[in-house]
Amino acid sequence: MCRSIKTLRRVNADAGEEDIRAAALQFVRKVSGYRQPSRANAQAFESAVAEIAEASARLLRSLTGLRERADGS
Repeated sequence: MCRSIKTLRRVNADAGEEDIRAAALQFVRKVSGYRQPSRANAQAFESAVAEIAEASARLLRSLTGLRERADGS
């Protein structure tokens, strides 16, 4: 969908809050078609970014297996 969104699930480091928010922002920009929303749409835009960032962080916390595979477990 959007090649500029980088993979946040890595073997050597957890994704930081800033990385997660940046990915959520890119996703909302792509879906909405707005790089910067108008003042009338700013609240909806920011709410979407926050919700997606929260869901992404929850997903990354709940996933297992990547580090285990990297360690040979």
